[in-house]
Amino acid sequence: MFEALLSHPDFWKYVSIPVASGLIGWGTNWLAVQMTFWPKEFIGIKPFLGWQGIIPAKAEKMGRIVVEKTLEKLGSIDEFFRQMEPEKIAAHLTRSTQDRIEEYTDEVMLERNGVLWENLPLMVRKRVYNRARRAIPDVMDNLIDDISRNIEDLVDIKHMVVTQLTEDKDLLIRVFREVGEPEFRFVVNSGFYFGFLFGLLQIPVFVLLPENWVLPVFGFMVGIATNWVALNVIFRPLNPVKMGPFRVQGLFLRRQKDVAEQFARISTTEMITLRNMMHQVINGPRGDRTRMLIKKHLRPLLEGGVVRTAAQLTVGPGGYADLKRAIEEKAVDLSMYPFEDPVFNRERGAIVEKVISERMQALSSEEFQDLLRPAFQEDEWILIIVGGVLGAMAGMFQLLVVFGVS
Repeated sequence: MFEALLSHPDFWKYVSIPVASGLIGWGTNWLAVQMTFWPKEFIGIKPFLGWQGIIPAKAEKMGRIVVEKTLEKLGSIDEFFRQMEPEKIAAHLTRSTQDRIEEYTDEVMLERNGVLWENLPLMVRKRVYNRARRAIPDVMDNLIDDISRNIEDLVDIKHMVVTQLTEDKDLLIRVFREVGEPEFRFVVNSGFYFGFLFGLLQIPVFVLLPENWVLPVFGFMVGIATNWVALNVIFRPLNPVKMGPFRVQGLFLRRQKDVAEQFARISTTEMITLRNMMHQVINGPRGDRTRMLIKKHLRPLLEGGVVRTAAQLTVGPGGYADLKRAIEEKAVDLSMYPFEDPVFNRERGAIVEKVISERMQALSSEEFQDLLRPAFQEDEWILIIVGGVLGAMAGMFQLLVVFGVS
């Protein structure tokens, strides 16, 4: 049969079959990966004609998966916040506020009664600044301690992360793409190798059964099979299986240590950051409670003798209550400023990163696969069918162009 094949006038056309099958497998798998992530927004005519990347199309669900399947298993918001060392957070707040206490005080007082404040004796104004500066450390220590004890009531970690990933689809894509980059690359490249092998099987079939339908049908099978095989090699077997001298396990599962480090890094630099936590504390759904805490801890400062006297000299006894409210609101508005410091955020995040990485490495294979498996499982059948259709079209093209069937 082999000699007959070598002498066959269509020998090189037959040789092209596995190469074409390999290219079909590569192309369909490449397209499947792209369709997982892109486009970020729906393109076409809703609801039936068009496409949106599987992950961005289900951004909220994917965000919940990241939280429920992974982050909530690695620690609570209370634990993460305590690992960031609240005493150092309070010290950072104190430094940031003390450095600008004169600016903040002048800004509020000038809004209320600029003429009287500027004409107040410098000595009195300095006593107000100094009184505030001395009181700030106790205010910040007590405030952060109060927030730390109530952090579970002030921050909903699921709401925080899901909202961020839903609103920032680029970040959502990065989470899945970065932790699974080698696996997505394997899906694409393996398409060629598996397709080539299927193509070798296709040659004797086409030689013995030279019907026009063979190439399109095999193309359809190659498009489906290469996707299906690649996905199973990534996640199966779930646990290591010894086969002779080799230990076989799903590709993604074998990379648990590396994935844990990557996921911990992106989590603590993009999602579970001190800035994001404090933004939720102050501006999140439970922000009213935080505003009450801030006002409670500012009260001793505002009711101090020097501050109260200076306030009454500038706005009068009747305006004192309004001034207190203005200072409290200003304090809330300014409370996020110290947490915008990227260096301080990174320092605090590095502590949590180590903990998340270590705990993620300790997850069972069943728990660990939940991080990436949903990215492949969501509408997986659509990608496989699309791969089959494109494979059939490529087989038909090969039949028409290579073999010249009209």
